[in-house]
Amino acid sequence: MPLPTIITGFLLLILIPGIFSACNNREKDTFIRSQSAYFKAAVKQDVPLGPPQEGEWLFTHQEKGQTFEAYKAAHPVKPTAAQAVIYLLPVGEFTPLQLEILQAVTAYNTSFFQLSTILLPSLPDTGVPASAMRQQTDGNIQLLAPYLLDSLLRGKLPDDGIALLAISAKDLYPKNNWNYVFGLASYVNRVGISSIYRLQNKQLDTSSYQLCLSRLMKITTHEIGHMFTLHHCISARCVMNGTNSLAETDRTPIRLCTTCQKKLCWNFQFDSKKRLEQLIHFCRQHNLEAERMLLQADTQ
Repeated sequence: MPLPTIITGFLLLILIPGIFSACNNREKDTFIRSQSAYFKAAVKQDVPLGPPQEGEWLFTHQEKGQTFEAYKAAHPVKPTAAQAVIYLLPVGEFTPLQLEILQAVTAYNTSFFQLSTILLPSLPDTGVPASAMRQQTDGNIQLLAPYLLDSLLRGKLPDDGIALLAISAKDLYPKNNWNYVFGLASYVNRVGISSIYRLQNKQLDTSSYQLCLSRLMKITTHEIGHMFTLHHCISARCVMNGTNSLAETDRTPIRLCTTCQKKLCWNFQFDSKKRLEQLIHFCRQHNLEAERMLLQADTQ
């Protein structure tokens, strides 16, 4: 006996989104194949990860990684016509030089993700209660990262925003028995908090400017990459490698390995060659010579 019309219609409502999704994925697959020459050249620059050493992230964290096919199957977060802007939000008081770095990192993220990135006006941290801060013996004031994430940043993601990363001027800690944390994020809500404090060797000046900028470029793109459903990379040296310390962060490249870049390219459908040219130009502008040379190698 034929199904009643109302049930048939209900089934169509379930199936149609899946059909559109499959068609969209086929279009993305076609698009990524059109850039096969670029990725064939870039993959030659991938450096496989060796066995993890004691103290490194993978020495204490067993992770499965994420293949290109697994990323596609995960229905990754993607820009839409209504939500396509990345926002960076300073929290606390910043010096003019620190604000200059934040502006530079904003421009870098625009090129890195090929999405408009906007630096919001600073949000004061004076309203953080005493229960969500502490002072170290050296006088360093730390803020409780989960409080900032759950209370201070709640509702701060603009309607057209796809991701919001706050950057604190003060140091952060995740709970009382931890010394500090570089950052914390709710990837489901696409909101995170990081800190510039430990990236600048405590005080930012012209001698530490490039190092701080390079570190913040890595931290922001790594955390925002997670918001776009990228997992930690365990196969090659990549900005999506997990890190346990600032020293390990310094050893991590600013570059996405070919597989991780391919994931974003498939999802966002950007011109990889144009993106690379923009990133190289940024490094040249900011006198990041080692970073420029690393990216330049992908053009060979």
